[in-house]
Amino acid sequence: MRAIRLSIPFILALFIAALSLPAAAQPVKIRIGWITAPASMVPLLFLKPGIAKHHGKSYTFDPMHFGSSTLQITAISQGEIDIAGFGYTSFPLAIQNGGLNDLRIIADEIQDGAPGYYSTPYFVRKDSGIDKIEDMKGKIAATNGLGSGVDIAMRTALKRRGLEVTRDYTMIEAPFPAHKAILKEKKADLVVGVLPFSYDAELNDFAKPLFDTRSGLDTTALSFWAARKGFIDKNRAALVDLLEDYGAMLRWYYDPANHKEAVALTAGFLKRPPAAFEPWLFTRQDFFRDPDGKPDLKVVQESINKVKELGFIKETLDVSKFADLSMAEEAAKRRK
Repeated sequence: MRAIRLSIPFILALFIAALSLPAAAQPVKIRIGWITAPASMVPLLFLKPGIAKHHGKSYTFDPMHFGSSTLQITAISQGEIDIAGFGYTSFPLAIQNGGLNDLRIIADEIQDGAPGYYSTPYFVRKDSGIDKIEDMKGKIAATNGLGSGVDIAMRTALKRRGLEVTRDYTMIEAPFPAHKAILKEKKADLVVGVLPFSYDAELNDFAKPLFDTRSGLDTTALSFWAARKGFIDKNRAALVDLLEDYGAMLRWYYDPANHKEAVALTAGFLKRPPAAFEPWLFTRQDFFRDPDGKPDLKVVQESINKVKELGFIKETLDVSKFADLSMAEEAAKRRK
């Protein structure tokens, strides 16, 4: 009994000591917006196990689908996502209209129309009688969301030919997967051929490109990752780990030795045959993606300047004040 009585204080001391030890760090949950795959790699990044060494350890990754980049302004402002997939139109809107002055660009996703790479085409029916942009007067154009990157590119191409939305043509909204159907059913006369839909055999059978993004706006920063400064400051280490894994995954997908498997993984996720992706995916027939996920701020700045010149935003931004590339740079150094 005496031995038992003596052990009670010892057990209590051990219990108190255990309580005083720091709890094992839990992975940071990172919620990130995306619009369409495989243009966005967000939902594809971790389909191949064993490449991303930090995933599930220092962070978890939760892709959240949106119909357009502009819808992510509300989501990130209300704390529903941690990283938004913004573009050259939605990013200045988030800061100027949404009041999100603490947004910081942290990683690149895709550039549209980069030299030697894919540029988004805009399709009309072959039997529509629309052979030049001016023929769109009195017609209907379809976009995925007002103010999105492809929406502004479309409006810009028409504006430069003297056509103003509402006055000269009608604009409707529809999700990207519906664009082929509404064009075929003559519910719209001009639609966006975003990847992977622009390579659809049926679409190319009855439709033709009228113009592309490069011809209207040159190279554009179509999508990049942005997070709020508070989230960055609190979770910088986890974000560096994410960006290290992001670059590792991009390199794996783009390695010609992995092409067949990379195509199969993508096709499986999208529930489409691999043959639909084999000729172009992760090649120069695809969007340009920086292998380190590092944004080209010069391209971002020029893209936003063009939006201002065309009157779609009141003022341009000094992009350098709204970017934090230190994490992407640190992640890139780790891979060398």
